[in-house]
Amino acid sequence: MGFRTKAQVRFAHIDAAAIVFYPRYFEFLNGAVEDWFAAMGHDFHGLHVRRQLGVPTVSLQCDFQAPSELGDILDIAIEPRRIGGSSCAYDFRMSVDGQQRISGSGVLVCMDLAARKAVPWPDDMRSAMNAFLVVA
Repeated sequence: MGFRTKAQVRFAHIDAAAIVFYPRYFEFLNGAVEDWFAAMGHDFHGLHVRRQLGVPTVSLQCDFQAPSELGDILDIAIEPRRIGGSSCAYDFRMSVDGQQRISGSGVLVCMDLAARKAVPWPDDMRSAMNAFLVVA
């Protein structure tokens, strides 16, 4: 199933070449992860402040296929592939009107913010994530 969201390329995202400055794609990705968790009922405020849990990225690989420009609307897909004890491996894609701009994979880890260490996914979060799992 996966998760889909959109993001607009704004002036702050582009560089002197008038294309998205590549680190901004990681900000778009982080925003999409935040949207995904909110869609699962686990907004980042509640997750970080009330539950003292974080979901940092511990691995990220990507390939850039084409540049994005000011005003583009990025279609962002997050497709979880494997949910481990405390990790979630996923693929992601960003495209504009069907043209791929960047694709890759990453791993998120459930982290106890106070202890600064990985912990198992709480049952409610694991259940919510499973609903988005993409089985190959």
